[in-house]
Amino acid sequence: MTFNCRIIVCLILMPLLAGLALPTAAATPVLRVLAWPGYVEPEVIEEFQKRHKVSVEVTVVDNDDTLLEKMRIGAGSGSGNFDLVAANTAEISRYAGAGWLQPIALNDIPARAGQAPRFLDYAGLPGLMQGGRVYGIPFTYAEMGLIYDRKAFVQPPDSIAVLWDERYRKKVLAFNGSSHNFSLAALRLGRPSPFNLAERDWPLAVDQLIALRRNVLVFYTQPEESADLFIRHKAVLMYANYGRQQLKLLTDRHADVGYVIPAEGALAWLDCWAITRGAGNVRLAHAFIDHMLGATASRLLESRQGLSSTKKAISMPAGKERQLHWLMPVENAEERTRLWQRILSGDTRNRVLQP
Repeated sequence: MTFNCRIIVCLILMPLLAGLALPTAAATPVLRVLAWPGYVEPEVIEEFQKRHKVSVEVTVVDNDDTLLEKMRIGAGSGSGNFDLVAANTAEISRYAGAGWLQPIALNDIPARAGQAPRFLDYAGLPGLMQGGRVYGIPFTYAEMGLIYDRKAFVQPPDSIAVLWDERYRKKVLAFNGSSHNFSLAALRLGRPSPFNLAERDWPLAVDQLIALRRNVLVFYTQPEESADLFIRHKAVLMYANYGRQQLKLLTDRHADVGYVIPAEGALAWLDCWAITRGAGNVRLAHAFIDHMLGATASRLLESRQGLSSTKKAISMPAGKERQLHWLMPVENAEERTRLWQRILSGDTRNRVLQP
């Protein structure tokens, strides 16, 4: 009996003693990033992981509606599902107002010193500041121009009206985004602000988007998808939500295409890095933003993606920058989403406008 008790005691103590004898390996910190296609290249992740001894998990989104839903779910979970998010200034304003973001500690991002002065003027960039605190750090930008097949046009198209031209029915590609498409409709209607539809404008905008849906072959979401569709289906025109990023994808594949900013102007976005309210490691989150403003990330953003980094001032032909409509919060994002989903599903005007 005594012998058996000793065996039992030894069996209990052995794993405890083993645990004391061997050091416990600390779990590798994980940084969770929500971003757009092409923003966080593998080389950039590898550099950051080696430098900070962490693991980086990147989730890629393809439109603002998806981004909003992921942010909403993360906020509802309490701790949050992501540490960092890349979003345009209008979305940054929205998320900060909802309490989903935390202010940026500017002194913890020394690489800001390499940015062009315009992108350091946070008060002059609508959407980045609330209550005197900065909630987003500019990263990249583009305008939503028109990409066209040079062989299909004697002269480059000079108006967004060409997207509705029945001569090109089912040879047009457009972006699947509720907010941007209602802003596009507002430009088509000649409204002074594409981000503030009046009550009387909603039925008119719906009519425009139903007509656009009939003319468009496919509403794409990601840049590579749009290039594949353009080439495979011999499209002649594309509304380029990702701008010159899509132009580069097509020219890299030897497509004979041009790019223009239409006479009505073009929507333009400035995407920024922000830290979520539920970020698990705020120090690492700041370090990641700093890293994304560094040499490798900026170089690959420009050379591989065709996008502009914020190290350089905005460079456009004379007078063209005045034609840009930089994204701002819209009058009713939820209504735009609700109506667009009905339009996209093929509903008629009356069904789309039903409460």
